[in-house]
Amino acid sequence: MIMGSPKWQGTDVPLAGAAEAEKASALSVWRLIREDVDCVKSRDPAARNTVEIVLTYPGVHAVIWHRLASRLWRRGIKFPARFLSWLGRFLTNVDIHPGATIGRRFFIDHGACVVVGETAEVGDDVTLYHGVTLGGTSWTAGKRHPTLRDGVLVGAGAKILGPITVGAGCRIGANSVVIEDVPPAMTVVGIPGRVVKPMADRRRVGDGRIDLEHHLMPDPVGEAIVSLLDRIEFLEARLAHLQSERPRGRAATADEAA
Repeated sequence: MIMGSPKWQGTDVPLAGAAEAEKASALSVWRLIREDVDCVKSRDPAARNTVEIVLTYPGVHAVIWHRLASRLWRRGIKFPARFLSWLGRFLTNVDIHPGATIGRRFFIDHGACVVVGETAEVGDDVTLYHGVTLGGTSWTAGKRHPTLRDGVLVGAGAKILGPITVGAGCRIGANSVVIEDVPPAMTVVGIPGRVVKPMADRRRVGDGRIDLEHHLMPDPVGEAIVSLLDRIEFLEARLAHLQSERPRGRAATADEAA
């Protein structure tokens, strides 16, 4: 699975707030759905044709249900919107609140166990994998879910929690838990999530698309443990050397013991 070339340019991208919602509402819902279907071909090499995508991709089905429910929600028709959202969840196992703001060309690969909260804001050309949660950390009303700017990719099982912002072009590693703002064009891994790799350091395939390189994801915790083990091994070798040089029958001095 390879992420397609993002349509955004640069990193100074506005949040998907009221202005983005107004822009999206000006587009035909069918145009949005058509873009959602077409973008799959550039992000999933398993997709062979449009008919297959429309009929067999639950992630696409979930986005279609959300587009319809969101239009009702923003027109104040709350209960029918929630019912359509529930129906979409029942059929696809993807739970997107109709109040969530979703940008253009949104793709949920594999479409299972994804949760997008009511005040979540998702920019254009965003890709989520299965098991992703865009959740809240507060019982209070108002903004309590994350904002993902354009071109963000979120790996399988990752959790992004609270009213934080993930900058444009970021990549969130599988099973990471992100609870703080992330600058644009960064890679985040771990629990809690840590920034480990900027976009400039990513390897790109020949056609400009970003290689996910799941098997090459950095492990900052593992690297720290390896460093500690190397240091312990060095200190043990030094201690053994000092003990071997100490004359027999003489007690070790405090400096030698240290």
